[in-house]
Amino acid sequence: MQPAAHAPNAFAGAPVIEGRDLVKQFGGLRAVDGMSIALGRGEMLGLIGPNGAGKTTLFNLLAGSLAPSAGTIRVAGRELRRGPEQRIAHGVARTFQIPRPFAEMTVLENVLTGGQRQAGERIWLNLVRPGRVAAEERAAVAKARALLDFVTLSHLEHEPARVLSGGQRKLLELARVLMADPQAILLDEPAAGVNPTLLELIIDRILELNRQGKSILLIEHNMEMVARLCGRVVVMAGGRYLTEGAPAEIARNPAVVDAYLGGVA
Repeated sequence: MQPAAHAPNAFAGAPVIEGRDLVKQFGGLRAVDGMSIALGRGEMLGLIGPNGAGKTTLFNLLAGSLAPSAGTIRVAGRELRRGPEQRIAHGVARTFQIPRPFAEMTVLENVLTGGQRQAGERIWLNLVRPGRVAAEERAAVAKARALLDFVTLSHLEHEPARVLSGGQRKLLELARVLMADPQAILLDEPAAGVNPTLLELIIDRILELNRQGKSILLIEHNMEMVARLCGRVVVMAGGRYLTEGAPAEIARNPAVVDAYLGGVA
């Protein structure tokens, strides 16, 4: 079955991040093949598809971890060509399916690594403006502690990150991402390897971030979670756009069922 024609993205307002006609070639393999996607401001968008559909490659293109072979990526209407540091500078951050915190650093120290553009990063300012550097460091610690409270890890702030469970590591990574004050967050399978209790907490925190105005793009295999969080879902298959719609529509779509059962190569 051939992918359906690209339907217009259904969201209000200009996209906060948009990929147009994206291609990623690895030798003879075209992992992403002319894919377009746009995340609306304040939107919660799901990206789904069978294994090998190209979701993670597309995600890495949007996040700047990979450079596209063709196509463009725009953030708030501005085309970006460089890597993750440029995305973060323009308000786009991402998490990973398997978080890898700095194991021997404390939970608080891990969150602090997410801070951006601090005066103390410039050696000369430590010498000529030590008061400014110290004030920014105090503010950063206060902000990191507030974020740990937001993800309910305050009681572990002095523990090494290696003691955290899989779900707690996901929450720690979310807090670290939030240190950069992103407007758009790309979440890579936040439910993977998480027990049901912590999953409910993660869902609650994602909803709260969206209520605060954060735009969220979510790759997730847990379809119940996608249905609870996302008003719109985009489906990929074979590196291409297949279809999109509300979660209930997607669940009933024969092309989507066919793709998950192997009908789309």
